[in-house]
Amino acid sequence: MSKVALYNVEGKQVGEFELNDAVFGITPNEAVVHEAVVMQLASLRRGTVGVKTRAMVSGGGKKPFKQKGTGRARAGSSRSPLWRHGGVIFGPQARSYAYTIPRKKRRLAMKSVLSDKVASGNFIVVEDLKLAKPSTKDMVQLLNKLGVDRKALVVTGCSDAVLSARNIAGVKPVDAEGVNVYDVLNHDKIVISAEQVRKIEEVLADA
Repeated sequence: MSKVALYNVEGKQVGEFELNDAVFGITPNEAVVHEAVVMQLASLRRGTVGVKTRAMVSGGGKKPFKQKGTGRARAGSSRSPLWRHGGVIFGPQARSYAYTIPRKKRRLAMKSVLSDKVASGNFIVVEDLKLAKPSTKDMVQLLNKLGVDRKALVVTGCSDAVLSARNIAGVKPVDAEGVNVYDVLNHDKIVISAEQVRKIEEVLADA
């Protein structure tokens, strides 16, 4: 079992906290992490772009001119893709870009990024990450005491702490269920309550 410093809400170290090496002590798999990030970003694409095919363009029901005798190429519709105001050939259509990778890969990616944060010293465990009332000022003071002055992912189950952290630039509050690979990579530090660490271990330890 590896150990990290355990802090209280005053920013003082009160002991050490044991982490499950099966979750926080593995060798990161960069290839799987890349797959997980690409999958997550693909699911965020809106996919709302779309153009009209000749079946969608209004009009064009009447043959624009007779078949023979005009000297022009025969035409059956004025909404042909060859004509102005016609439909578009093979244009983009609204669709979902979301896809999934196997659950074992998703969990391996999560363990990889968490292990990297622990190894780099950017994983801060707080004994009880709670506030008496919602207060952005109190949360800023807490983060400053913990030495967090950059982008941070705050993992807590306390609703008051979530409300206090969500207005701070560069800080994103989530609970254990909301932690994902992209957010862990996108933030310099993780500030997490001891309770939420155990919840993450329950899910990932046997994966």
